Amino acid sequence: MNQKLNLQKPVTLGLLPSFGFGDRIGLATPGHVKAMRKSGAGIAPIFPQQSIREMGRTERSPEGVMEDALRGAHLTGWDGLTGADADHLKTPEDVDRTATAGFTFFTIDPSEHVDQQADQYNDKELAGKFADIAGEIDWVDAYIGREETLPSGTLITFDERAVQRAAVKYGRALQEAIELAAYIRKKCGSLGQAYELEISVDETDQPTTLVEHYIVADQCRVNEVQLVSLAPRFIGELEKGVDYIGDVAAYERSVADHAGVAEMLGPYKLSLHSGSDKISIYTAFARATLGRFHVKTAGTSYLEALRVAAQEDAGLFQRICEFARNRYDTDRATYHVHATLDSVPPPAECNGAKDMEKVYLECWEDVPKGKGFTEAGRQVLHCTFGSVLTDDELGPAVRQCLEEHPSTYADLLCEHFCRHLDALRAGMPDS
Repeated sequence: MNQKLNLQKPVTLGLLPSFGFGDRIGLATPGHVKAMRKSGAGIAPIFPQQSIREMGRTERSPEGVMEDALRGAHLTGWDGLTGADADHLKTPEDVDRTATAGFTFFTIDPSEHVDQQADQYNDKELAGKFADIAGEIDWVDAYIGREETLPSGTLITFDERAVQRAAVKYGRALQEAIELAAYIRKKCGSLGQAYELEISVDETDQPTTLVEHYIVADQCRVNEVQLVSLAPRFIGELEKGVDYIGDVAAYERSVADHAGVAEMLGPYKLSLHSGSDKISIYTAFARATLGRFHVKTAGTSYLEALRVAAQEDAGLFQRICEFARNRYDTDRATYHVHATLDSVPPPAECNGAKDMEKVYLECWEDVPKGKGFTEAGRQVLHCTFGSVLTDDELGPAVRQCLEEHPSTYADLLCEHFCRHLDALRAGMPDS
């Protein structure tokens, strides 16, 4: 595919600070390139990036995602490097499909094997749950009683309760991740292609503790799984389509400790998933990791596509908003979001096209700060992307709108992502 089109092949990026530009339609790369040229100095891009879940919801293939991104970069004259992220891989079949398509960055997602209730168990419940898995986990005794001091001076204490909770929460997930990593190594070896690995343990309700992070990373090291990055579940709320919800100063302190673990056991990068629009923490994230980071975005490029519709075809945008409202309560099931339909007015109650764009893509100012969730419209649109893009009428209409207004889309994406990249670069060591 790449040779036929004379497209540049993706490469591994190692420990370079990196930024993933997800694209759910296949037309966003020119805008991503434009942002990189303006504000991306010192950060390596990943233009082909999509999760298996997103490919299913948008009816795209790994080959199509790769070709769309590389063609977009080629047509805009990009001659720099790019990685290619096969995101949220769960099975060997996922690996086969993405490795064959030429992806180089493999994100393992063992979240289905995480015990999401582990942090709520009392001592008796925890003991029972641990007894259920004790025969499967052979590393618990190696950690109980240990202490590790991070470069920041923070002391990690591996008491019995913390280690057993880590085993209950992540034990089976860790084993699945190690096995899938071995499969990736074998598959890429058979194809003769370079690869790098990320493990995601961020899709949990409760933050990843330092004990848990240390054990996951250390067991990867013991089992010869070389990580290029790891995505913990950080403190605060990182919801889809909106900025960070939480204490930024506390977040930076926590990330610095996690970065200390990554330095001790790697080094590897810390990865920020659900990174779209988290501008208030980017500088803190880059500073706390000393510039050793990876950020993933996906849905925000789709929202900017809908902004093109809002500005160029208000009737289409209104139809999308109405359709999204009808789909939201179903489609939100796999997302952690606050927005409810009651917190955003129907399009018919908006005061014209500009107000509708503001309500659904910005912030509904009629809701006082602190008195309600003020970015509900973005989440309603974000969660329903698959339903919109696979609808027989709306999907083709969105694509046609973008194809008729490519400059508008590229300009909006550039402006949007320059805010992301500028905030990250402000926290990098050489800024």
